[in-house]
Amino acid sequence: MVYSMTGYGQSVRELGGFKVSIEIKSVNHRYCEAVLRLPREWTSHEDRLRRLVQQRVQRGRVDVFINKERNAEADREVDINLPMLEAYLHAAQVLRSQYGITGQLDVKEVLHLPDIVMIRESASWTEEQLAQCLNEGVQEALDGLCIMRAAEGNHLANDMLERLSKLELLHAELNQWAPLVVNDYRTKLKQRLEQVLDGNFPFDEHKFGMEVALFAERSNIDEELTRLTSHFQQFRQLLSSDEPIGRKLDFLIQEMNRETNTIGSKANHLELTNRVVDIKAELEKVREQAANIE
Repeated sequence: MVYSMTGYGQSVRELGGFKVSIEIKSVNHRYCEAVLRLPREWTSHEDRLRRLVQQRVQRGRVDVFINKERNAEADREVDINLPMLEAYLHAAQVLRSQYGITGQLDVKEVLHLPDIVMIRESASWTEEQLAQCLNEGVQEALDGLCIMRAAEGNHLANDMLERLSKLELLHAELNQWAPLVVNDYRTKLKQRLEQVLDGNFPFDEHKFGMEVALFAERSNIDEELTRLTSHFQQFRQLLSSDEPIGRKLDFLIQEMNRETNTIGSKANHLELTNRVVDIKAELEKVREQAANIE
């Protein structure tokens, strides 16, 4: 199964009158990097949740967002900040005694003073219940993430297989044209020599044969074509593997490019050069797709 590095998953859990929502999204990254954002009072669970993510995701940047939202029926406790209230009353007394300012603070005004009323949300759960809620929620969100990554990975794999088939067709054309290069060179070289010599100088068959043999040695691409065949086979095998293959694909594509460049530098023939250009164009498209594979 081929997995993309791009995906999204979410889950919602109920915990003691609170709604716990978990969102996970992943994007391309060279390594596996998991970044968690959760309420400050739950940070003690961060390392354990990060390990859960890393067990399911081998490569990519994964952002995990965990939020809690109080339900309407959640228990709440209202506290009065008594030291702050006494400070306000003392200040009011100073205003009356030293500056003659009259008036009294009533309950409504006191409740509106800054930092007087504190609403505390009572947590009606144990640490074990919280840990279970977070574990199950993260696992469910990861399930959705992996489903999307698998679907996207399947699409990428199919696209790369189609492009690999095009590469194999171009490779077959290279195999057809390669043996003709020396013959074409021999014919054209002999025609040019005949035009230059114009019958006034003897034709040296031995030197002519050495020149053709040297050209044949320099332009031989049999090894490069064989290695390309091997790379194509390995590429197909990787796309049917259940392991993370992104880095291996990247290496293979680099090797294909290297062999193609070598063929281009050796090919002293228009048809071969055209095929090399087409192969490099397809390889670039394959590379762009492989960059999204886990």
